[in-house]
Amino acid sequence: MKASVPEFAIIGHPNEGKSSVLSTLAEDDSVRVSPIPGETVVCQAFPVRIDGREIIRFIDTPGFQNPRQTLQWFRDYQGPEEGMLAAFIAAHRDDPAFRDDCELLVPVAEGAGVIFVVDGSRPLRHVDRAEMEILRLSGAPRMAVINCKEDETGFLDQWQNEFRKHFNAVRLFNSCRANYRQRIDLLESLKAIDQRLAPVLRDVIEAFQEDWEVRNQRAAALLAGFLQDVLAYRRTVPCAPEDEQRRRQELHQAYRAYVASREQQMRQAIRSLFKHNIFNLDLPPQSILAEDLFSRRTWEFLGLSERQIIVAGALGGAALGVGIDAATIGTSFGLFSAVGGLIGAGAAALKGKDILSGVRLLGMRMGGEQLQVGPVANIQLLYILLDRGLLFYAHVINWAHGRRDYEHLTQPVPVAGKGGLTSHWRREQRAIADRFFRAVRKGHEGELEEASVALQDLLRDQFIDIAEDRVPFGESSGESS
Repeated sequence: MKASVPEFAIIGHPNEGKSSVLSTLAEDDSVRVSPIPGETVVCQAFPVRIDGREIIRFIDTPGFQNPRQTLQWFRDYQGPEEGMLAAFIAAHRDDPAFRDDCELLVPVAEGAGVIFVVDGSRPLRHVDRAEMEILRLSGAPRMAVINCKEDETGFLDQWQNEFRKHFNAVRLFNSCRANYRQRIDLLESLKAIDQRLAPVLRDVIEAFQEDWEVRNQRAAALLAGFLQDVLAYRRTVPCAPEDEQRRRQELHQAYRAYVASREQQMRQAIRSLFKHNIFNLDLPPQSILAEDLFSRRTWEFLGLSERQIIVAGALGGAALGVGIDAATIGTSFGLFSAVGGLIGAGAAALKGKDILSGVRLLGMRMGGEQLQVGPVANIQLLYILLDRGLLFYAHVINWAHGRRDYEHLTQPVPVAGKGGLTSHWRREQRAIADRFFRAVRKGHEGELEEASVALQDLLRDQFIDIAEDRVPFGESSGESS
C-alpha cells in the first residue's frame, strides 16, 4: 500500500456491480456502468478529493481474462514471493491472451489494496475460486464485497464460506442502494484488512465525515436562502379597478414561475454539493415531489395539520392563512385565491376580528391604482416548502452514485394524513420556523439573520436524522400540536 494516498483496485466481473461499487465509493457518477464484457480494457484511477486534496484513490480494472492459466503459473512460480506479480506481468505483457490479467494486476503489484466484487445473487463457480486464489497468493490486503440485491440472497452462505478462506474481510454492500452511512461503514471495514492501513484510513474517514458536515451546512444555507426569497417575494404593478382580476392572475402566474425557478436552482445546487453532476436524478413519477407545488395532493400530504396551523397563527401574530380549502389549491389562484367560510371561525378566533377581508390574508391587495403582492402571508407555504426541501435532500443523499435508473424503485403512495416531516416536529422546532416566517415578513435585517441561523441549525439536525434513517416520512401525523 502506498504511504501517501491509500489506493484500492476494484476487481470483478462485468455486470456484477464492480463499476457501481466504484462509482458509489468514489461518489463519481462519471464511472461507466456497463453489462458488456470487455468494456474496461485499461485501469483507470478515480481519485476522491476534498478541498482540492486527494485523500483516497479507487482504480477500475478489467476483469480476469484467463484466471485458471494465471493461477497455474502462480502455483508453478519458483522465484521470490515478493516478486511474483512483477514476474508474471513481465512474462505475459506481450501475450494478448493475458492482456487483461496483466493490466488488472499492475496496481496490485504497485501496492494497491484489493476490493473484489461479486454478484451474490448467482452461485459460486470454479473460475471464481481461481480468481480468489490468485488474489490470495498476491499477498495484497484484500476485502471481498458481495454486491447483493435484497431479494436475492439464496447463495450468500456459499459465497461467505468461500470468502473466509481467501480474504481478510467480507462485506455485504448493495451498490445501488448504499447511502452515506453504508459507505463509511465499508471504509471502516477496510481498516481491518491490514493494520498498516488503519491510521491512514482513519484520516480518510474523518475527512469524509468533516466534508459531509460542511455539505450539510451549505445545503441548509441553500434551503434557508430559497425559503427567504420565496416568502419575501414582493411585486407592485399599476392596476385599474376594472383590470384587478386579470392582473391578479398574471401576478399569481408570475409568482408560481418564480417559485418553480428558484426551487429548481436550489435543488441543482444541492445535487452538485453531493456530487450528482451528470445524471439528472429525475424524481420517480409516484413521488410527492413530482407533484406541482400548488396541487391539491401536495397541500393535503405536506405541511402542517389544521390544528398545527392554528397554533402557528396564534404564535405568529400575523395574518396567517389557516386550513386552506384544498379544493381551491391549483384550481383557481393557489396561494392568492379567496378563502371561504370553512376556516373563518378558527382564524377569527385567533385575531378577534375578521382578518379574511379580500385577499390581504394571502398577500395580495389593492392600494389606489396599484396592485401589490407579497410578502407571503400564508405560513403553510413555508412548511410545505420545508417538507419538499427535506424530501429532496433525502432523495439526493440516498441515491447511490452507481445507480442509473428507477426500474426497481418503490415508494409508498400517500393516501391520507400528513406524510412530510414538519408535521412531526416538536413545538419548539416549529417555533423556530414560525420565528423565521415572521422575520421574513417584517424584513428587519438583524432579526432575519438570527432567525435564519436558527433555522439552518434546525435543518442540519434534520439532515442528520435523515442520513441516519430516523425520520417518519409517510406516517400519519395525527393532530398533535
